[in-house]
Amino acid sequence: MKTITRTQTGVRLETRLLKVLKALATELDLSLGDLLEGIVLHAFEGRAPFSAPTLRKIRTLRTVYGLDLTAKDSHRIREDEQR
Repeated sequence: MKTITRTQTGVRLETRLLKVLKALATELDLSLGDLLEGIVLHAFEGRAPFSAPTLRKIRTLRTVYGLDLTAKDSHRIREDEQR
């Protein structure tokens, strides 16, 4: 087992995306930080972070929280300036 140091951060995320991530973390019995670390570490190695059953859970959660953004949207979104 490796020992690490964590840093508190103030990352801003799209509201529905955050809701899906929090719900998924709960489903997987992980903290939000542990879930995000796992996703990023898999991505850094070019590996998919989720199994088929987890992807099914994610699809359900996306529907529940109305998350219609996709990877294609990641470089084409802007924040609502009225908020």
